[in-house]
Amino acid sequence: MIQYAQGDINDFISTAGNMAFPGYVIRGSSRTLMVDAGVNLLGPLYIESLDRIIGGSESLDYLFLTHSHYDHVGSMPYLKRKIPDLKTGGHERISQLMSKKSVLDHMNLLGESYTAAFGHIPVNEDVSISASTLDIHLKDGDIIDLGGITCRVIATPGHTRDSVSYFIPEARALFCGEALGIPEGENGSYIQAEFVSSYYEYLASIENLISLEPEIIGLGHVWVFTGDDARRYMEDSYRATGEFKDLIGQYLDRASGDVGSAIELIMLNEYDKKGIIKQERNAYLANLSAQVRLVSEMRNM
Repeated sequence: MIQYAQGDINDFISTAGNMAFPGYVIRGSSRTLMVDAGVNLLGPLYIESLDRIIGGSESLDYLFLTHSHYDHVGSMPYLKRKIPDLKTGGHERISQLMSKKSVLDHMNLLGESYTAAFGHIPVNEDVSISASTLDIHLKDGDIIDLGGITCRVIATPGHTRDSVSYFIPEARALFCGEALGIPEGENGSYIQAEFVSSYYEYLASIENLISLEPEIIGLGHVWVFTGDDARRYMEDSYRATGEFKDLIGQYLDRASGDVGSAIELIMLNEYDKKGIIKQERNAYLANLSAQVRLVSEMRNM
């Protein structure tokens, strides 16, 4: 089954916020965890969703982050201000990045690009991304007991160096940020590969996630896949990764190896003309630039 990331997924997993930037809420018998907190403008909407899902946002015990990009950590500082007892977790690199003024300024600038899209959400308080450190530095193999269900931490580098995924074995549910790419187009039929820090680590991470045989995959944006569709999506994501690497190589050839020219060509033909990819333009350009440089370096080795 393929569905939007909204509402309830099963009896103890629900989605908070907006389906473009879902926070996945997992309820154990003693503790509650949310995975990811997207762009900062959605902070009040996460609070509203948590009030509905768990009867009060103050009942949220953990907020775990899949990686350090602004559209996955943006509302974290706001939620920490609103929920003083909230424990945040993720890769230790997130703490390092979110203590740097230059990083925070860039995140806030990118967050402002969603003002038009989310202007209908009333914001009469400070939702800016401020300096914030994680309470728990998570690493591969860590297990968090939520009461009757557990959350297993899985290192999945490749999209970023600090990418981690979270697996709930009791439900065979996986929450992986962008470690499996981003479905785009009608019914998510086009998969946007997201190897930004390492192509080979990204492929290895997909192989690792496939080995878990999840029945539920909550992706970082818009979509939830279950059953056979979950298994099929992971295989398609692996294949799409190689295809996109090859496509970048073709554009590099057209540009006589010039990275800047290849990026311009891809933006024009794959982003502007096709119009399939809905990711915000500046975010897509930043990721694409890193990918083209990676492929160029691989070809020159």
